[in-house]
Amino acid sequence: MSGLRFDAISLFPAMFAAVAEQGITRRAREMGLWSLGLWNPRDYTEDLHRTVDDRPYGGGPGMVMMAEPLAATLAAVREAGNGGRVLAFAPGGRPLKDAWVRERALAAEPLVLVCGRYEGTDQRFLDECVDEVVSIGDFVLSGGELAALCVIDAVVRQLPGAIKELSAGDESFADGLLDAPHYTRPELWRGRGVPEVLLSGHHARIEAWRREQALCATAAARPDLIEHARAAGWLSERDERVLREAQAQGAAERSAA
Repeated sequence: MSGLRFDAISLFPAMFAAVAEQGITRRAREMGLWSLGLWNPRDYTEDLHRTVDDRPYGGGPGMVMMAEPLAATLAAVREAGNGGRVLAFAPGGRPLKDAWVRERALAAEPLVLVCGRYEGTDQRFLDECVDEVVSIGDFVLSGGELAALCVIDAVVRQLPGAIKELSAGDESFADGLLDAPHYTRPELWRGRGVPEVLLSGHHARIEAWRREQALCATAAARPDLIEHARAAGWLSERDERVLREAQAQGAAERSAA
């Protein structure tokens, strides 16, 4: 295997075709920028029925993934050469953030992704074998595979050579803000035009407009990011003026309504 190594422990390994065989991540894999190993815990059971789950102690709905099949699978991953950090996924985990993604891409260290299913995973396995639990949002999924796919896709696109550096640097969160809106041909679509500044060819004006749009979009949808950017010293005096003007305009519009 070459490049950044991922090994995914999953009862549904076929789901990972979404990143291994499609789009930017497929091309990056073919370039040798990353590799993926897939491991099914059922292959590391010792009973006739290949059991990986059981009823929870203390009662309650659903089933719980057993510790031993997961531990045995992880041992096989280690024997195959992946000694990297082990991640699991749950709503109560550390929120997946752009800074974390970029750190993982920069470190280029292997990762093991443990994809739970059912009601949960035996806590003893999490305590004994998992380095970090990650969350992709305040909602519940049927399993950890979709979260693992998000991690792979987000990290791989930050690897040097996966996409154009300008594209990666111009995305949402790259500078702590959401991205500005984008437009393409035709110039007029269903009576809606393209902002004139984008047709001007004046690069300084265009960049200023995009910054203003990003600030306003972030303030409206994610004010927490504005506060973080402000605390980090990323906002200029001009940025603050744009935000004040947008706030005043919004207040005027609400008053008129």
